[in-house]
Amino acid sequence: MITFWFSVVVLAWVLFFVLEGFDFGVGLLGPVLGRDDHERGAAVRTIGPFWDGNEVWLVAAIGVTFAAFPAWYSSLLAGLYLPMVVLLLLLAIRGVALEFRGKGDGLRYRRRADIALAASSLGIVLVWGALLAAFAHGLAINANGDVVGGGFDRTFGPVLTPAAGLGALAALYAALLLGATFLSLRTSGPLRRRAGRTAQWLGTGGAVVLLLVGAGTGTTVVLIAAVLAFAVGLLARTGREALAFSATAVAVAGAVVTVFTIHGPVVLRSTLDPAFSLTRDTAAATPQALELITWAGLLILPGVIAYQAYSYWVFRRRVASERVPS
Repeated sequence: MITFWFSVVVLAWVLFFVLEGFDFGVGLLGPVLGRDDHERGAAVRTIGPFWDGNEVWLVAAIGVTFAAFPAWYSSLLAGLYLPMVVLLLLLAIRGVALEFRGKGDGLRYRRRADIALAASSLGIVLVWGALLAAFAHGLAINANGDVVGGGFDRTFGPVLTPAAGLGALAALYAALLLGATFLSLRTSGPLRRRAGRTAQWLGTGGAVVLLLVGAGTGTTVVLIAAVLAFAVGLLARTGREALAFSATAVAVAGAVVTVFTIHGPVVLRSTLDPAFSLTRDTAAATPQALELITWAGLLILPGVIAYQAYSYWVFRRRVASERVPS
């Protein structure tokens, strides 16, 4: 039961970072690749039917963690509550920018909404990358499972380390690549061509950087990421947009799974003493609670997945970025 619910938690995080990853990428690239208001609007319309549904997986990931692994949830939120607050504020700004972009008149109004969308998407991606690095590195947990320390350093310290900075850059690269491959897959006209060229450059350039980093550090995961990035660039170059997006999604999913399983059964490492680390068994709820949420999950999760699959099927056609004569 514990292994099953840990798998559900990881699956929810994977779906969130893959599905919201291309939302963030489109938010970043749309104002840049779109040369006029029509093209920028086309970029926003590619994620308009999906973004709020994709956010459900963040709620699911946090909710399942709270229900199935309360000690894990408590330590994460206690140790990183201020970055989480910043993240929620940025998500709110992103939502307002998307929802209100078409509610006002004038190019200046929509341009300000596009800037707010790009800025909030950038902030969200950087904060999430730093948080994932903190998840993998661990927190200062004592023998009671409490995060020690106080003040600014206690909650912001874990996301202001060099490792967190690298995590933020990696997340930015992943979001840009997801956004470029998604836009090339979901649009037609000039926006599609620019997104395809951007995916080529990001894939090839990123592969070179990752290869150098992987060779210098001897990290197998980074070398695998370099191969996948090169494959994405090659697929984008040959016009295989669906495969390019799929390869990017697989790479992001693999990175998220690695973050949550890098320490084996340890779900949150203690930087004070490995003996204080939280494992799946010590962080899990009681068997009775796990059995109860299993019945609830069997009723709710299939419905959520079916609804999202149906929405993607309904809105599967490309969004035209070229102007159609009237």
